[in-house]
Amino acid sequence: MRLVAGLGAALAAAAMGISGAAAQEPARPNLLLREVVQGMPRGERQEVQVLTATIPPGQATVFHTHRFPVTVYVMEGTFTLEMEGREAITVPAGGALVEPPHVRMTGYNRSGREALRILIVYVAEPGTPFLDPIH
Repeated sequence: MRLVAGLGAALAAAAMGISGAAAQEPARPNLLLREVVQGMPRGERQEVQVLTATIPPGQATVFHTHRFPVTVYVMEGTFTLEMEGREAITVPAGGALVEPPHVRMTGYNRSGREALRILIVYVAEPGTPFLDPIH
């Protein structure tokens, strides 16, 4: 549990651009996203996965679903999420979104020139795959 808390604090500090020597005032987090979600794991234990992904210009993820909600933070570029039966969502760098569980989706980098870099946080039952490809 301490490792997860420490990782969360380190990620928050990195997202805010704070280093130990440079911080003069107490660090205050900047709320990027607050959303009530359904479908989180309910077991006694959960596994936290923190991932990064780079999507080259004009490329997309595989068509897929997630078993639990996925939080995405856009570090560079613009992320477009297309979900079956829903309107597309476009999020620029510095923004975040929650991908719902059990919805067929694809993430795109619609830029013709710049790579898209995202940070992904996935909380799931231990051993759950990050995504399930749709064939």
